[in-house]
Amino acid sequence: MNILIAAVGGQGAVVASRILGKLAQNLELDVKVSEVHGMSQRGGSVVTYVRFGKKIHSPIIEKGTADVILAFELLEGARYVEWLKPGGTLITSSQRIDPMPVITGTANYPEDLEKKLLSLPIHCKVIDALAYAKEAGNLKTVNVILIGALAATTEIEEDKWLTAIKEVVQEKLADINLKAFSLGYKKSRCIESNGENDEI
Repeated sequence: MNILIAAVGGQGAVVASRILGKLAQNLELDVKVSEVHGMSQRGGSVVTYVRFGKKIHSPIIEKGTADVILAFELLEGARYVEWLKPGGTLITSSQRIDPMPVITGTANYPEDLEKKLLSLPIHCKVIDALAYAKEAGNLKTVNVILIGALAATTEIEEDKWLTAIKEVVQEKLADINLKAFSLGYKKSRCIESNGENDEI
């Protein structure tokens, strides 16, 4: 399984990658995680590669080989969609965070980006993860909302994911993160994709 996490600095991509890494370890799979922070301190792109299977030799995911792209922001999802393999899945938050060129006025945020992503010949789920994080009680749980949505696309038992989350997040934050996972998992599963693209 090759998972590319695309986010903006401060959105919790590193925690998400650690949850996936712990999940793979608990499943007794070989796992490699490569974190590329970029300009994360200034709200820039953060990309993390997570690969797990019987034997993984390299942590790097090449273009056209990702099974899943987990995007915490709409433009970041679009930026890395070329990394998906044919038949791959993009799970992206509908949240929009203006990058520095947009903030400074030297560029415009792409129009109709959500519509364009949903029209691509890929499996795509666009999720209002920020709204669900608010429902969970903490806006910083967008990452775990999306982990829940990812979990819903796999055959890995739900309790395996819950265990990994509890082992990674701080004990005092466990309950709210488990609630966030459950929201992402249930909201994603409630729509039958049938290979078509969905907006949740």
